[in-house]
Amino acid sequence: MHGLGRREFCLVLLRRMADSRPDLVLDALPRLSADRAQAREAHRRWQALRHSSPGVSWHSAVLGPPEECEERRYGDVPLAVRRWPLPLWPHLRWEVVSVDRGPVLTEQLVRAAGSPVPAATPDGLRVWEHVVGDVAVLPGAQGVDPGVTSRWEVHLPGLRAQFVWGLLQQVQPRPR
Repeated sequence: MHGLGRREFCLVLLRRMADSRPDLVLDALPRLSADRAQAREAHRRWQALRHSSPGVSWHSAVLGPPEECEERRYGDVPLAVRRWPLPLWPHLRWEVVSVDRGPVLTEQLVRAAGSPVPAATPDGLRVWEHVVGDVAVLPGAQGVDPGVTSRWEVHLPGLRAQFVWGLLQQVQPRPR
């Protein structure tokens, strides 16, 4: 592996997803023509890049120019929203929200415009297809921040949906 690009970035995302879904990660590695050693190496290089280049600049260095870029405001704060396609999830985009030319506030997989994935329903949640935004809008949904940057949960009546980098990993019954 000579550099980091979109393929290697997918390997980085898979590294965290392997904590909860090693089965799906092992199935995905051949689709990227990669093995676990290459995923570890991509993660090591990504960590070094992130620590040497804070902010959003490293995303463009690795992923190239964003496919989409828009400005939003949160109160008086101007935000930049950038999105990139990734080869492993063509129906999703990697989204980075940052203070304009400043620190990254959130980064996660989000639904791409025109995605063929059916809308999420409480009894029709699709692992590795639905994202936080699909599930968080369901009736009774409550977002739960587990305190780890790459993780998120949405609690639904009787269910607990767990996400890594915004992508649904598991749906479990929620204890009452």
